[in-house]
Amino acid sequence: MNRRAITVDPVTIEKGEQSAPARRSPGRRRAPETPIPASGAWRDGDPVGERRFVDLGPLHLEAGGRLPHVRLAYQTWGELNAAGDNAILVLHALTGDAHVTGEAGPGHRSPGWWSSTVGPGKTIDTDRFFVVAPNVLGGCQGSTGPASDAPNGTPWGSRFPYVTVRDQVAAEVELADRLGIGQWKLVIGASMGGHRVLEWGLIAPERVAALAAIATCAQTSADQIAWAHAQIGAIRADPRYRGGDYYDAADGDGPHTGLGIARQIAHTTYRSAEELDERFGRLPQGGENPLGGGGRFAVQSYLDHHADKLARRFDANSYVVLTESMLTHDIGRDRGGVEAALATLPMPTLALAVRSDRLFPPSQSARIARGAPHGIYRELDSPYGHDGFLIEDDQLVPILAELLSVL
Repeated sequence: MNRRAITVDPVTIEKGEQSAPARRSPGRRRAPETPIPASGAWRDGDPVGERRFVDLGPLHLEAGGRLPHVRLAYQTWGELNAAGDNAILVLHALTGDAHVTGEAGPGHRSPGWWSSTVGPGKTIDTDRFFVVAPNVLGGCQGSTGPASDAPNGTPWGSRFPYVTVRDQVAAEVELADRLGIGQWKLVIGASMGGHRVLEWGLIAPERVAALAAIATCAQTSADQIAWAHAQIGAIRADPRYRGGDYYDAADGDGPHTGLGIARQIAHTTYRSAEELDERFGRLPQGGENPLGGGGRFAVQSYLDHHADKLARRFDANSYVVLTESMLTHDIGRDRGGVEAALATLPMPTLALAVRSDRLFPPSQSARIARGAPHGIYRELDSPYGHDGFLIEDDQLVPILAELLSVL
């Protein structure tokens, strides 16, 4: 296997956003920024940016109950052709959103999370394809979620019901109906987005010509549940979480500590031990002294940076709701098991893994490819762990181009 050396100061790309290089010039800790808002959710009255909205009406939920009104926020690029057969659905990961490509600006705190892959002349060419990306049900960037107003006019908060991956896809099927899209040329997504990719192939197989499930699984493992359990616990243990009803709290008085710890746990799983050791080693952060001086190692500063960054643009309740939907992800539920479900997928199904992914190991992607009748297994030879699919453009481009060329 031809393995590349790890550079010590790459521009790091994490799930759902671009981030600054981890190494900074020597110096003391920066002064704290402005207070973190109680929630980083997009709320009605905030700048709309490039979002569009569709109201779907009520949605009955798999685990029981219903949402009386569902709204999805979404973005589009390109044009639907006269035949209506050039549409691609892109599904984001846990802390991503519908802003797949484009600059940061009013309404969008971060630049597009996949601008390297989606856009004019790029692999998913918006001059050729009509690309649609929804913010997931339960999310916090315009779609109905815990920060949205319930029927009584106050945020759902702790009252928001349990939603599953299948509920999220049911809402996306309704979105496709409203957009007049009878069949997607491709449904593609990674991590949590890959969960929804597989459910699309099972819930509405006649509406999907091909699937691309990246760095994901067909059934959440005990290891993944264990990592998620600690993250949810960190949020709920924060006294400022207030049981999920914190939306009227002042800036600086929300559950950002718990959300930040959850992000640090998660971000550790998004990168590989190989990369973290090579990139940071045991170097201290700037002029700080970790030995008895209250200072940090560089890797600690890196995690602190990502904790702060997420708390400013995301919502703690949405993090819990979406993580819990991942816990119960199982395409085999009520379908005779995972292998029986995979065997019913009638379309080409790309299962793309990252060699060093310790959150969704390659064996899980191999299981998908092995079980699908038209399964295709590919692997990125990357030291960057789970986030390798956002970094390894030179390897990703030919794989996706190969798939798109036969559709």
